[in-house]
Order: sequence, then structure tokens, then C-alpha cells
Amino acid sequence: MKIVVIGGTGLIGTKLVNNLRQLGHEVVAASPRLGINTITGEGLADALKGAQVVVDVANSPSFEDKAAMEFFETAGHNLLTAEAAAGVGHHVALSVVGTDRLLEGGYFRAKMAQEKLIEDSKIPYTILRATQFFEFLSSITSLSSIANLSSDGQTVHSSPALVQPVAADDVAAALTDIAVGAPVNGTVEVAGPEKFRLDELICRLLSANQDTRQVITDIHARYSGVELNDHSLTPGDKPRIGTTKFDQWLGHQAKAA
Repeated sequence: MKIVVIGGTGLIGTKLVNNLRQLGHEVVAASPRLGINTITGEGLADALKGAQVVVDVANSPSFEDKAAMEFFETAGHNLLTAEAAAGVGHHVALSVVGTDRLLEGGYFRAKMAQEKLIEDSKIPYTILRATQFFEFLSSITSLSSIANLSSDGQTVHSSPALVQPVAADDVAAALTDIAVGAPVNGTVEVAGPEKFRLDELICRLLSANQDTRQVITDIHARYSGVELNDHSLTPGDKPRIGTTKFDQWLGHQAKAA
């Protein structure tokens, strides 16, 4: 098949493109720097010619409420319109576990708007909601100014809510199977094989990064502007479960470094 991966040069997109090419599919890795832009529409119609499947793993470059909403609404509208014109038979999108429970946060409202555009279109679809990536949690803890956690430079305030993070490789594997399968016209979930308390996991990641900041457990600490409970970021009853455990992933990261 011809499969177009929107966001095909990012963390998940690169892995997905490689997986699909190894299976023998014709894959177009689409991104603005490659001349395919879902915001302006540049190159979109040409990229989608003859495509049977489109997988959208692009993320907003900003987590600010208004910017995220504008990105997902504009990109979603342009992409779905172009897909309808090209006769695409399956739209696959990557979203976030708990999106419908976290609408107090502007980013999650933007993701829900993206999902609604997909559901309201006439194109058969599958939405994959993933839990937080190990790679994402690691990257935010390594920043001097943490975007999604409360920090004063010496301490990090983190909720003790349960999380079930997943490796990017396992998300890409799930998307690969979905892309080559039939649309479910609904939502499926993917999560890692282990549950953690978010504050404990942040502490382990800081330690792995040789970061001396102290983690303060705070049930009111916000994550992307939202207070969490044990159900906020964990999947439902029948998620797809990745195979990569946290210590295994952490060991690979250490070897790569």
C-alpha cells in the first residue's frame, strides 16, 4: 500500500516509517521541512495521491492552550479535506490516553477537538490513544524549566497519581499493526506493561539524569494544567500492552549515551 505518515520525521513517525518500509509498503514521510505542511496545505494534495492510508502522528509545536487548539483544528481540517479528495480509505491518528477525562487542560481540549473532527468525517478511521512515552517523561525531567510539572529550580512538585508509560518503539509497533489493518471506526489504547506512581517515576528519571532536584509529592500538583487521580492517565480494561519495561528502556538509554 501507499501510506503517508504525517509527522514522519519525529520520534514516533521515524520509527513508524521504518517499520512500514520493512514490510514492503510505499511510505511517504511528511513534514513541513520536507515540503508537506498540514497548516498551510503546501504539498499535501500531491503527497496523498494514490494513498490508501494516512497516519497522523504530528504534534503541536506549542502546548499553550490557544496555539495547540489552532494547530489541531487547522491541521485536522486541512488533512481530512485533502484525504477525502484523494479517496483515502483509512485515517489513523495518535492521541493520548485520558484525553476525555482531562478537558480542564487546554492541550487535551485541543486533542479532543482533533478526535471529533476525525469522528465527524466520512473517512474510516482508527484513533490510537497512548499513555505517556518514557522518552517524553525523560525529556521533560531533563529540562531546567519543566513544561508539564511544577518546579522552582531546586524542587519538582509531582502528583502521586498512577501512570502506565510506554516506550516509543511499542507505540510505533501498535501504529504499524493498525495502519496495515482494517479501520475500527473507534478508539484503541496502548500502554506499557508496568504501573508507577508519577512522583516515584520522576524521581528515578531525575536520578538517571544525575539531576539533584528533590521531588516533592503533592496531590494538587498539576500536569499540563490538570490535577490528576489514579484514573487520569491510565488506560481502560483492554489496552494493547507494550513489551518494553522501564528498567530495560533505561538501560538502553544509558548504553546509547
